[in-house]
Amino acid sequence: MGESHLAKHTHLVPMASLDNAFDEAELAEWDVRLRKLVGDAVDRDGYCCELKIDGAAVSLTYRDGVLAIGATRGNGSVGEDVTANLRTIADVPRKLSGGNWPPLIEIRGEVYMEFDGFERMNAERAAAGEPVFANPRNSAAGALRQKDPRETARKPLRFLGYAFAVPGSGALPFSTQWELLETLASWGVPTPPHRRQCATLEDVHAWARELESTIRADLPFAIDGGVVKVNRLTLQTELGMIGGRVPRWAIARKFAPDIAETQLLDIEVQVGRTGALTPRAVLAPVEVGGATITYATLHNFELVAEKDLRIGDTVQVKRAGEVIPQILGPVPERRTGAERAVSVPTHCPACGTAAVRDEAEVASYCPNLECPGRRLEALAHFVSRAGMDIRGLSYQRLEQLIGAGLVQDAADIYAISAAQLVPTKGAKGEEPSGGVPGFQAKSATALVEAIEASKQQPLSRLINALGIRHVGAESAKLLARSFGSMEALQRATVADIEALHGVGHTMAESVREWLDAPAMQSLVQRLAAAGVRMDEPRAASADGAFKGLKIVLTGTLPTLSRPEATELIENAGGKVTSSVSKATDLVVAGEEAGSKLEKANELGVTVIDEAELLRRLGR
Repeated sequence: MGESHLAKHTHLVPMASLDNAFDEAELAEWDVRLRKLVGDAVDRDGYCCELKIDGAAVSLTYRDGVLAIGATRGNGSVGEDVTANLRTIADVPRKLSGGNWPPLIEIRGEVYMEFDGFERMNAERAAAGEPVFANPRNSAAGALRQKDPRETARKPLRFLGYAFAVPGSGALPFSTQWELLETLASWGVPTPPHRRQCATLEDVHAWARELESTIRADLPFAIDGGVVKVNRLTLQTELGMIGGRVPRWAIARKFAPDIAETQLLDIEVQVGRTGALTPRAVLAPVEVGGATITYATLHNFELVAEKDLRIGDTVQVKRAGEVIPQILGPVPERRTGAERAVSVPTHCPACGTAAVRDEAEVASYCPNLECPGRRLEALAHFVSRAGMDIRGLSYQRLEQLIGAGLVQDAADIYAISAAQLVPTKGAKGEEPSGGVPGFQAKSATALVEAIEASKQQPLSRLINALGIRHVGAESAKLLARSFGSMEALQRATVADIEALHGVGHTMAESVREWLDAPAMQSLVQRLAAAGVRMDEPRAASADGAFKGLKIVLTGTLPTLSRPEATELIENAGGKVTSSVSKATDLVVAGEEAGSKLEKANELGVTVIDEAELLRRLGR
């Protein structure tokens, strides 16, 4: 491995490692060791029990309540400085709330991914022919070490805090681990749910049993056990460390690995929004980690071949830390000879079109842009926040609209009226008729208003929403700003598109193929006829409010999201940069603005708020 591009950071106090207890007997042995050292002092405040989040450990250094440095755990003493990347995580406070915090403090915690975000990210990577990540933990750790913070910002990262460290022996505003967690929460630091104070070891056992049997199955993120700590902080200090790295006063109560065997009944082929043909394992129902598993995602057919999976195989299914069902592999000695090999699909299962595969990519694709199998995923992407941002159109709502015959493609969305959505009340004793179940007059009106508002989204949003293969949000913005209108883009040749910096031949051909498809030409015409915007606001020229200015955004603005504010500034000729320097012309600060605001004040850079930003833009 080459040398890391990240600077080293020495933690104020080394980050410890935990010993493990895999059952109640081992946990009881740990408790006996404690009592040999401090007797019944443990009973005064008991134990604090917390979730052991399966993520990447980090430390956050706050000076006078402001985030100064964020670092990975590293070897416990020295980690890597990933401050810029950690600042992109919304859960990480830029500034601590309230007061009464020490002037210098390290808050320790875990960066992780929730299952839904991890699966969405992997599905997008698989659809783009990119390798998928093995589990949320590895994905979170990798995302923290990106060179470009913008890449980290695209990952669905979360943060939970659970510990602290301060240099020296100054007074602290808490005396127990429980109070520490409550105090962290009051400072605006998210803390793990389902924590519990336990007076006795039997209470700890009961919590661990509940955690393993019921709580874990309902969590939206992965854990690999619980952590049991002596509650009183002075007692933690008295018990000290083993070898300077392992605390005597804490232990991880690990779960037994959740691996079960079941039969692979079939491998279904799913069609994604870009036409990617993805295998999904159909399993004989089996209980793993408190949940019944019937399906497992396999991401692509190369993975099926690597694992040598055959229909009819007995397979090992893992849940454990990942929680998302994963097939570890077959059990070859259980084979009978009746198992069937899995073949890569030659045709789309939804429309029968011959599948295609680029040599450089892993996935096979259905090239039919009108394939009905792509409809729901394509519509969900079209209305998503990164697309046309139509609030109120969830997967379930879209399925209902498709089932009711109201929507077949994106243009149909703009023909929906409130009257079509609200069921007509029947006579007394009769069921309502027509409409879409679940809609009332108020919710129907709200959806129609959201649809109408989305018509004003710029061309870059529309291009991204249309789901052109190989075109993401940044590429859509590049195309929109370079050509200015859908009409100009439709006239562009492959050479014209490929000439743009950052656009390769594969993307250029994909865009031209999409534009040439008669069904897509019809779709664009119908969207335009419905009033959907077909141009991109141009950056102002000589009279642009921010022409030539370098502007930094910091903190949370009252009404504008970061992308919205960036778009307004860029459309007015400005350039949004990530850090404050002598070259910065303006800083736009919102709530909880941190070190960037401090740096601006130190350098004498002009600072304005959102109201002044909008005033200068003439809004």
